[in-house]
Amino acid sequence: MPHRLEDWPALRVDEWAKTRDTLHMWSQIVGKIRLAQAPMINHWWQVTLYVSARGLTTSAIPHGRRIFDMEFDLGAALLK
Repeated sequence: MPHRLEDWPALRVDEWAKTRDTLHMWSQIVGKIRLAQAPMINHWWQVTLYVSARGLTTSAIPHGRRIFDMEFDLGAALLK
């Protein structure tokens, strides 16, 4: 059975636009760091963010003889 437009909840983007814009900018910063540190993979796959149990993560990023990762802990952000 097809859904009617009235069946879907309204998305009130204006209420969280500042949060959306902030997350967008921080994800761009993380992507630029990853772009500078990780070796190139076809189609820029080395800069993607992955869904984790808490939010978004980069997975391991090489830095010399060490590795690091970055994670957006969106669960903690929602609890504040």
